[in-house]
Amino acid sequence: MSSTYIDPTADVSPDAVVGAGCLIWNWTKVRERACIGEGVSIGQNCYIDHEVVIGDRCKIQNGVSVYHGVTIGHKVFIGPSVTFTNDLYPHAGAPRSRTWSTLVGNNASIGANATIVCGVEIGEQAMVGAGSVVVEDVPPRTLVVGNPARIVRSLGNEELEGTTGDG
Repeated sequence: MSSTYIDPTADVSPDAVVGAGCLIWNWTKVRERACIGEGVSIGQNCYIDHEVVIGDRCKIQNGVSVYHGVTIGHKVFIGPSVTFTNDLYPHAGAPRSRTWSTLVGNNASIGANATIVCGVEIGEQAMVGAGSVVVEDVPPRTLVVGNPARIVRSLGNEELEGTTGDG
């Protein structure tokens, strides 16, 4: 595996764990105790909050925000400007009483500008269409689209080909 590259403008906490072969591009922030697996590519202007877990060989494109409470499996694709939330009842001035966990299964794919509301699970090999707002669990091997995201159909093997390999 190639060596890790962290752009000089990136702000990666010394308390974060960054696996071998990772690429972390310009103006990205990785907070304390974040755990990033091997071979992960994180685009520019991303925010990875404290204690976030990202599996091996994920691709996170530009402008993605991943907040505390999110766990991302292996080989997950996250398109540009996706946002993960971590508070069902956001408000200013008061401390958060609970962090809501979100889980993204292995080989899932999340399209550009999707919003993933905290407390959901996106199943293995599921696909979230661009611009979708996910407010409920997404079963494995299904395609969801819209606001709120709704199941369109199950995904067949031909649509998933290449999502479970080493590429």
